[in-house]
Amino acid sequence: KLLATVLAKISNFIPEGGIWLNTQRPEWNDANNALVGNGVSMVTLNYLNRFINFFEKVVVKSTTEQVLISKELAVFFNSVVNTFKQNKHILSGKVTDKDRKTVLDGLGKAGSKYRMQIYANSFSSDRKTITKTELLEFFTNTKEYLEHTIKANKRADNLYHSYNLMTLVNDSEVAVTYLPEMLEGQVAVLSAGYLSSKEALEVLDGMKKSALFREDQYSYILYPNKELPRFDQKNVIADSAVKKSELLSQLVQDQNTQIINKDISETYHFNANFNNANSLQEAFENLPKKYAGLIKKESGLVLEIFEDVFNHKAFTGRSGTFFGYEGLGSIYWHMVSKLLLAVQENCLAAVKNNEDEALIGRLLDHYYEIQAGIGVHKSPELYGAFPTDPYSHTPGGKGAQQPGMTGQVKEDVLSRIGELGVFVKDGKINFNPRLLRASEFVQTAKKFHYTTISKEHTTIDVEKGSLCFTYCQIPVIYKNTNEQSIKIFFTDNRVEELNDLTLGENTSKLIFERTGEVSKIEVSVIK
Repeated sequence: KLLATVLAKISNFIPEGGIWLNTQRPEWNDANNALVGNGVSMVTLNYLNRFINFFEKVVVKSTTEQVLISKELAVFFNSVVNTFKQNKHILSGKVTDKDRKTVLDGLGKAGSKYRMQIYANSFSSDRKTITKTELLEFFTNTKEYLEHTIKANKRADNLYHSYNLMTLVNDSEVAVTYLPEMLEGQVAVLSAGYLSSKEALEVLDGMKKSALFREDQYSYILYPNKELPRFDQKNVIADSAVKKSELLSQLVQDQNTQIINKDISETYHFNANFNNANSLQEAFENLPKKYAGLIKKESGLVLEIFEDVFNHKAFTGRSGTFFGYEGLGSIYWHMVSKLLLAVQENCLAAVKNNEDEALIGRLLDHYYEIQAGIGVHKSPELYGAFPTDPYSHTPGGKGAQQPGMTGQVKEDVLSRIGELGVFVKDGKINFNPRLLRASEFVQTAKKFHYTTISKEHTTIDVEKGSLCFTYCQIPVIYKNTNEQSIKIFFTDNRVEELNDLTLGENTSKLIFERTGEVSKIEVSVIK
């Protein structure tokens, strides 16, 4: 199942472009819903890279040396592997439009063949063997292609492209062009598991200097604000384009307005009733016969001029025209919380890899700034509502709008667990609250209310310089001291003391299984 998921995405891979949205929606469909067709997603590609990193670890740890998969999936898998192997030379430099089409065809045809086979005949009961070695080799090859594409999508300002556009130049070439920067792409690349700590910091520094940063709310908008063209600037055909076309020039001279008309200010426009290129094609058919020769000669040119004027494929959807509801100038708070979690992952990775303290410090500064921007400590005047209430988005020039809880809550919960520094490795619970600030510890003694595993409501006294939370319904008390140690309190009144911040496997198991044998844990940390 995991392999089928990966192959479905890879069959739509365009080198140096991303994952082609030919029928698939963008990752976040609401605002970029018009990208389907010509859109190519670097967002999906970044998450695919992360997914393969995860999948690879699962396979590496597995003791199974080979597995049986359906014959149809095996054929699909082998076709993808062969396409990657045969074209590996393209990774040595910039990919040409011809090579791009070759790889796209190889992968796309493999996907189409698999899909058509299943639709027509369903799965046969035949099975083929795939080995652990083959899978790991596939992951390595695929990641080389994905990482090459991520690298190719780095911009001069250290940000990364989010969504691109593909153009079929001819039967053997596919070109890739870029759309403006988007917050979603930066979140995706920070989550991809590809950037070094230094590169992650460069992205964050670049974001702070970019048009995505909104000073008044100290946060990030989804895409740079822009001035939309006024009504009289839309559907304007340049004089040079009209002169280039004999057909358009003749229609103007004959005062035939079926395709083009000239207004009182001598400006040319296409027929206002046209809604796409099909309307123009119909208009060709309805023109008087005397234009037949010019239509035959120039229909392609006029269609080209039509697309140049409207540039339909660069229209992203709601994100390009709306002002409220996640439109222009809007902060979408769920995306900011996704950014917060992605930055936290990079902070924790830098700590784990023992990166330079100054580098870690600068990453942490970005983390705390983004957290402050989310706004639980903002004034109601600045936030535009009660700051502890959840709101969907904040448009330009307004306070928070659209009350109600979005999926943002899950990122905030995960971020908080990361700040508290509770991790599990090899079945052992480890406490490392590197992201927790001293100001989080209570300044005056307080009472902490919680429900035990046996469903009793109880309270714990939390002393000054401490904080308390529950983990698997067991209270964990952090104490800000000058040493690192753990005290484990059991319900039979035993107390176990440890001189480091990692619980043993057996104690961790008791906590995970909620046996009720552990009553509380005190952790002394240095802050």
